[in-house]
Amino acid sequence: MKSYSEQLERLQTALRDCDSVVIGAGAGLSTSAGFIYTRERFEKYFSDFVEKYGIQDMYSGGFYPFVTPEEHWAYWSRYIYINRYMDAPKPVYNDLLKLVQDKDYFVITTNVDHCVQKAGFDKKRLFYTQGDYGLFQCSEPCCQETFDNEAVIREMVKRQEDMKIPTELLPTCPHCGKPLTMNLRSDDTFVEDKGWHRAAERYENFLRTRAGQKILFLELGVGYNTPVFCSLRTGKSETKTLRKQRNSGHLQILTIDYAERRCA
Repeated sequence: MKSYSEQLERLQTALRDCDSVVIGAGAGLSTSAGFIYTRERFEKYFSDFVEKYGIQDMYSGGFYPFVTPEEHWAYWSRYIYINRYMDAPKPVYNDLLKLVQDKDYFVITTNVDHCVQKAGFDKKRLFYTQGDYGLFQCSEPCCQETFDNEAVIREMVKRQEDMKIPTELLPTCPHCGKPLTMNLRSDDTFVEDKGWHRAAERYENFLRTRAGQKILFLELGVGYNTPVFCSLRTGKSETKTLRKQRNSGHLQILTIDYAERRCA
């Protein structure tokens, strides 16, 4: 407990003394907010898929080779609805905003659940590097464009029967007619649309215009798959800026694992 108290004091001091804060938000932050992909929450929304296919958790179910696209989208529409359009059970993101709302901050996140923006963070101070559950893209892709999916996802959830959606709800690209898929970074077909590039530019500008300041890099709920700062796997040119500023000696970096209450 003494060590935990000392770490909290260290964080409080760093927040008080820094000029700016860059938050790196990983999956553990949403887990701590109640977006659990296993156990009771998974069983509550996917018991029929568990019974029929033996799927053990939400994440692995997203890769299941369903025979028909109607069944694929029955699963994915529920997945998206509960993890993007429902609010997180716990106010973790709201509490985080209270900590930094009076600071000069920026948030870069590998999370795709939109929790940061729903909590009230300024959307012009956000960079979602890995996509968004709320967006479709062409599976080809024939264009670097994304499409809002809320209306059709809600309709899929509402109208599905026997673990299938109506065929007429299958999403297709308005340009080439090929199936739409999720705008999630999984391979080299991931679409970085205009909004993605504008956010990347704002993040790079944030770092560049604060060179020489004391910046606190606060990394929350990350692991080895998608670290935000530790391995500098956050994108392209913006990571070069971060690396340069790290080497210049102006940064105060504190890595916090919010979900497990550890810091290093």
